Amino acid sequence: MSEALTERDRAILSLEAAWPRHGGMKEEVIRNTLGMSAARYYQLLGRLIETEAALAHDPMLVRRLRRLRDTRGARRAARTPGFVG
Repeated sequence: MSEALTERDRAILSLEAAWPRHGGMKEEVIRNTLGMSAARYYQLLGRLIETEAALAHDPMLVRRLRRLRDTRGARRAARTPGFVG
């Protein structure tokens, strides 16, 4: 059973979905809108996109973010010396 999204969760997903429409630096928008550091934002976003509640809330966004994360991880692993995979 998945938990419901909190108001903060919805705000994080909303900001991520709307980002191309914002001007200025993303870190400033994160701090001014959500009152948290960019590092904390990305930490929470990473956890959030793993939840069924986030997927149900905005499937296109969550799937896109998961694909981006997986692609970056594969690139990083390919550059890691000694990686076998």
